[in-house]
Amino acid sequence: MTAAKKPTARRRKTTVAKPEPAPCRTCKGSGEVSRTVRVGRKQRPVGQQTGLCLACLGSGEAPTD
Repeated sequence: MTAAKKPTARRRKTTVAKPEPAPCRTCKGSGEVSRTVRVGRKQRPVGQQTGLCLACLGSGEAPTD
């Protein structure tokens, strides 16, 4: 008589939690930076304008380079 083979136990695949990316140092994770707007011949500051962070391209995550 041949004994019936037991089915092999399936192993659970555990997923490794991906670490959160570090925030960008230039924009501090917001994705935007502020620049002073200057007007006139004497270049007096009149306000600030926000723009896209060029270090992280607006994602807020630190570049991998």
